[in-house]
Amino acid sequence: MKKMLSKTMMGRTAVKALLATALLAGVIAGQVGPVSATAAKPTAAPIMRDNLSKYGLVKDVELPVTVEAGGLSYTLEKIMIYDAKSKDAQALIKKYGYTGTESAKYFIWTKITVENKSGNTVQQNYKDLSDKWGLSFGDETSPFTTMPQVNYSKPNSTEAVWDWSLAPGKKLSTYQAYIYSGKFISFYLRVDNKGEREYLDIVNKRDE
Repeated sequence: MKKMLSKTMMGRTAVKALLATALLAGVIAGQVGPVSATAAKPTAAPIMRDNLSKYGLVKDVELPVTVEAGGLSYTLEKIMIYDAKSKDAQALIKKYGYTGTESAKYFIWTKITVENKSGNTVQQNYKDLSDKWGLSFGDETSPFTTMPQVNYSKPNSTEAVWDWSLAPGKKLSTYQAYIYSGKFISFYLRVDNKGEREYLDIVNKRDE
């Protein structure tokens, strides 16, 4: 009788040991699965926000950057400088019908967000022709905006802006083009509104 009980107890012990081993293996497998899945996720590629270094301009601050004056907030999200005759520049020029690019050396493509935080409408159109912001590369000549003929009659275009108007509290995210033939010495932004003017240096001096 004692021998039979011993065999029975030994059998139960062996079963428990097998169950414990199986459970442990399951736990380990469960842990390894999610870890492997996480490790397999691809790393997101960094967003290319500018090609300033191509022209010897090393940033003191990273994009995006924001400048505000008189309740108008201007954020430069992205800026790409192209040779005006390059494939990339010509594709944008032809798509939106940009004018005055034939004699320009560079075509500059910017992605921007502007927001009206003032209590009055802010606009740049036939009602108010004054520039509200601008770029400078430290040369005597400055980049100036070129008109997209395709969107000439489309205020507040989100693809290629020309005329725009923002009521209080409104925001516009869009793209804007410039043409330029000067030198690249430094780089700063300027915002003008309601008699106020603010600057922000992005590149204090070209990296020689």
